[in-house]
Amino acid sequence: MLFKDLGLSAELLRAIEKQGYDKATPIQEQAIPLVLEGKDVLAGAQTGTGKTAGFTLPVLQRLQNKYSEGDKRHPKVLVLTPTRELAAQVHESVRDYGAYLPFRSAVIFGGVSINPQKQKLIKGVDIVVATPGRLLDHVQQRSIDLSKIEILILDEADRMLDMGFIRDIQKILKVIPRQRQTLLFSATFSREIKTLASEFLQQPSEIQVTPENTAVELVSQIVYPVDKMRKRELLSHKIGEESWQQVLVFTRTKHGANKLAEQLGKDGITAAAIHGNKSQGARTKALANFKAGDVRVLVATDIAARGIDIDKLPHVVNFELPNVPEDYVHRIGRTARAGQQGHAISLVCVDELKLLRDIEKLLGKGIEKINLPGYDVDPSIKAEPIANGRGGGGRNNGGNRGNNSRGRGRAGAGAGNRGNGNGESRARSGGGNQRAR
Repeated sequence: MLFKDLGLSAELLRAIEKQGYDKATPIQEQAIPLVLEGKDVLAGAQTGTGKTAGFTLPVLQRLQNKYSEGDKRHPKVLVLTPTRELAAQVHESVRDYGAYLPFRSAVIFGGVSINPQKQKLIKGVDIVVATPGRLLDHVQQRSIDLSKIEILILDEADRMLDMGFIRDIQKILKVIPRQRQTLLFSATFSREIKTLASEFLQQPSEIQVTPENTAVELVSQIVYPVDKMRKRELLSHKIGEESWQQVLVFTRTKHGANKLAEQLGKDGITAAAIHGNKSQGARTKALANFKAGDVRVLVATDIAARGIDIDKLPHVVNFELPNVPEDYVHRIGRTARAGQQGHAISLVCVDELKLLRDIEKLLGKGIEKINLPGYDVDPSIKAEPIANGRGGGGRNNGGNRGNNSRGRGRAGAGAGNRGNGNGESRARSGGGNQRAR
């Protein structure tokens, strides 16, 4: 379906055309009319399918239909995201699609000074995109008034639950009007998500455009069995032999990401690491250099799996398999974006065979295994236990909120620190007649 057939205004269609899009994705086809009707929506779609435009466009139109330039500027729309990079990306979409509309927006997240955010809010904004922790800081300091919120959007709601933001969300719900439109967008429809939705959505319309946790069909998946101590050697060999120029590599821990990036550098391969302990400036720079081609390999932790969106990214490598099978789907979803082909490679040692079986069970099929000459697995090596929980046993990849580092996380997922949105990256690049985000 074309965007012009969805009942969007001329100003929005002009902005969409400027971004190089004309056709809506399935999630956009289904969500936009429902949001325009004012209905609550519980929407699930595989990563990379255009969820952001699915709520940004109709929300902007709803504001356009009700308000005009000069209206007193109280925040009317609130978008909550789990990470600061995702907040920045959603805010970018709001600005891009609202380019020909009079509405002002602000993005609020931690890791940076709060004062410039306060100044922006004092001038008045219509749309606020925020991470829960920093938003609550503003609420407590009375630098934001949420009493006029008419539309609440939770983006990547399943990741917010994983990162332990449920209490913060509940606090925010207490200070916004009960009468509102609520939209919940999530990559998966877990039991927890449906429970959350039942608590604060009113008779929501439910959308699920792809089966839950289905791997992107355009991604070719290969497993290379290899001993743990030879993984880095094999990775460097594949990058050099096949001349990979842009490779996103996932590790389980922040320390592991730093170590691998350093080792690849010694092999003559430009690499950078991105994770929650990096400063915002360092993370932004690393991602920008990777997208520009100045860095050949970007090594990221699990929590970045939903945060990195790079147009035409050809290769994703699981240097270590994730502890949670669903994270495998999100990792490999970083490639094969917007209809492009992609390749996902997993380097699997004996320690990870159970993790591999769990992933294959989730996918409902086996993944092709290729034994590379010269990298035969040593059968005498015994499997060693892998720490439970994502990120190698600790849910602190979200970063620390101030100096409090108040841990919180779901049972069984380890303790997590509420971090001013200090999760991982979601920096998106557009381009071409591909999918509007």
